[in-house]
Amino acid sequence: MSKIICPPQSGRVGDLVFVQSARYGQIVRQYVPPRNPRSPPQQKNRSDFGALSTQWRALPPENRSAWCVAADRDRTGLCGYNYFMKVNASRIHLGLSRFDLPPSRVPSFSLNPVAEVAVTNTGGDISIKLRVPSQPGQYTLVQAAAPVSTGVRCVQQFRFLELLPEPVDGWSDITERYVAWFGVSPVGTAVFIRTRQQIDGWMDLPKVTSAVVPAA
Repeated sequence: MSKIICPPQSGRVGDLVFVQSARYGQIVRQYVPPRNPRSPPQQKNRSDFGALSTQWRALPPENRSAWCVAADRDRTGLCGYNYFMKVNASRIHLGLSRFDLPPSRVPSFSLNPVAEVAVTNTGGDISIKLRVPSQPGQYTLVQAAAPVSTGVRCVQQFRFLELLPEPVDGWSDITERYVAWFGVSPVGTAVFIRTRQQIDGWMDLPKVTSAVVPAA
C-alpha cells in the first residue's frame, strides 16, 4: 500500500485499487481477489440462496405484498424480499420446509432448555451430552467448536452439528455428530457448545456452555 499524489479518485483500475483515506489522503494498493475456496458449506450456501431467490420470483404478487406488510408490522427494518430471505434462510439451513407466506407474528421464546454440557471418559470412551431439564421448543440448534485449550475462555467459530436430539432421561447425546466433525477430543481440552432456539425462521440469543474432557 502506498500514498500517492494525484487527483482524488476511488475504485478499481486494472490491478490497482484507489482509496481516499481521511488520515493518509490518496492511497493505492494491489487488488487481491477475494478468497473463494469453494468449500462444500460455501457451495451449499450459494445453492440455498439461489433456490430462495428463485422461489421469491415465483411467488404471486399478493404473497410478495404480504411479506412487505409483515416486514413493516414486525418492525424489521427490512424490505419484503429481505424479510423473506431472512426467515427462509434459517429454515433451509436446517432442512425445513420454506414459507410462501410470512409467519403470523414474531415468536416469543421461552428460556433455552439446555442447561449445560457434560463430558465423561469411561475407559477412553468419550461421551458428550447436553442436560435438558425442561421441554425443548419447536427447534433447538446445536453448534460446536473444535476442542481448545482450557485456557481459552471464549471461542468464535461454531459449526452446526444437528437439531437437539430427543432427550432421554433429561439428556441429549451429541457424541456421534461431534466426533464426526472434530474427532475424539483429547483429555484436558475444553469442549464448547452453543445452542439457539428457532421458531418460524426467528432465532433467540445463543447460549454457550463448556466442559473439560476428563481423564479416564
